[in-house]
Amino acid sequence: MNTFLLRVIILFSLSILAFNVKAAPVFELTIQQHLFYPAELVIPADTKVKLIIKNQDDTAEEFESYELNREKVIPGQSSGVIFIGPLPAGSYPFFGEFFPKTAQGKIIVK
Repeated sequence: MNTFLLRVIILFSLSILAFNVKAAPVFELTIQQHLFYPAELVIPADTKVKLIIKNQDDTAEEFESYELNREKVIPGQSSGVIFIGPLPAGSYPFFGEFFPKTAQGKIIVK
């Protein structure tokens, strides 16, 4: 078999695999008036998810979770992305580092 044909076969096989890879489910959190909405977010167990955090406040907030081992500063009027999981079933609290008394929530994995 010539090398050109072998390369075409390999590239075709890789492109088929790329189309079959499942994208991570997307979930959204919103920060507004130093609160997270929704305060409880339910995600599937044993699944890697993409979490988009939209900060509608004018000030920055830091998404922080010791249990999820994640922290990310989201500047005011912008958004950020965090990937979490796959996680076993349970409850994983998070909070806003800059406004911890009001910006609190939890991710519930079912």
